[in-house]
Parts: sequence; structure tokens; C-alpha cells
Amino acid sequence: MGVILLDQQLKRVSTLRSEGRLEAALALALQLHTTAPDEPRVNYQCAWMYDVMGEERNAAPFYERALAQGLAGADRRGALLGLGSTYRNIGEHRQSAEILRLGISEYEDGREFQVFLAITLYDMGEYAEAMCLLLRNLAETTQDEFLKQYRRALVFCSENLDWRR
Repeated sequence: MGVILLDQQLKRVSTLRSEGRLEAALALALQLHTTAPDEPRVNYQCAWMYDVMGEERNAAPFYERALAQGLAGADRRGALLGLGSTYRNIGEHRQSAEILRLGISEYEDGREFQVFLAITLYDMGEYAEAMCLLLRNLAETTQDEFLKQYRRALVFCSENLDWRR
């Protein structure tokens, strides 16, 4: 399959997904996979479709392959978050934390990785670290005028949760 045709078909998968035609999008992604199994963008689209459809166990291997095959750019960012979230949803919390931490290291502005890591850490019983991540992100991103007044206090608390103990 030529690059231009593949690009068109991948765009079609995205369009079908955005239109809510999930079965058709998955069918097209899987069809593309039969002709281009080593194309990281195809594996990513298959993963994304399974993920959107709540079939995380089917999504994980496609995410893994896409990343191993050198998925790059915005797709890599999406795949790292998707795989981290997928691992959490199937109970693979250590793998989830590992992938989400990789996302944090690769994308300094990747707040989404920090927030999803906080959810994973909560599931793992790492409540203090989860709370720190959420408080810091809240303090640094809120647009709420009342909360902005307490930004310094929120940052302090994120770094010193147990200061009164």
C-alpha cells in the first residue's frame, strides 16, 4: 500500500471514530493492519479503537507494537498515555506507572501523564504521591480566581503533605 493511500485510510479511521462509527473505524484499522502490520501508525489506530471501545486487553498489544516500531510525534504522546491508562484499567499498575513516568520524562509539558499517574498511584495505595501530583497540577493550572489566591499554599502542601505529623 502506498504512503499516500495509507495516509488517506488512516485519516478515514479518525473520521469514522470522530463520527462515532466505532465498528466501522475498527474494521478499517484492522484491515489496514493485515496489509501493513509493521506500520506504527496502523498499530496505534488499532489500539486507539480497541481502547475507545472499552477493549483494553486487545488495545495493549497494539500500543506496545506501535511504540516498539518507533511511533513518533503527537501519536507517540497519545500512545504512551493510552498504554499507561490501559495498563491501569487492566490492573497492571506497575507497568502503568512505568509508562506514565516515561511520558513525563519525554514530555516536560505533559500534565496529562502526571494526572493519570496520580490515578494509578492512588490505585497502588501511594496516596501521598498521588495527592502531591494533583495539588501541584491544580496550583499550576487553575484559572479559578479564588484558588489562584492560594497558589503558594497549594504548592507548599503538595511538597509537604505530612508537615504537621
